[in-house]
Amino acid sequence: MDNKFFKNIEKKTGVSMNDVFELANSLQNANFKDEATVRSVVKRVSQMANKKVPKELEDKIVQSIVGGKEKMDIGTISKMLNDNKKK
Repeated sequence: MDNKFFKNIEKKTGVSMNDVFELANSLQNANFKDEATVRSVVKRVSQMANKKVPKELEDKIVQSIVGGKEKMDIGTISKMLNDNKKK
């Protein structure tokens, strides 16, 4: 990929691509049926993005992923976050 592309993402998100790649690598063999693992991922992503995730939203994300109701992808998580903003 183009270095300019990554720089644009870093500029827009405030998250370094090195951090994103480290997170992605750490998730490759993660057990997303384990609640503690999923909570850890949610907390890590919220710290990286410098966004507080309320306990209620964290619980909803965790239960959706662990329970297999939702697939684990950025679209699903984004939708959950946006739905929470509307309340």
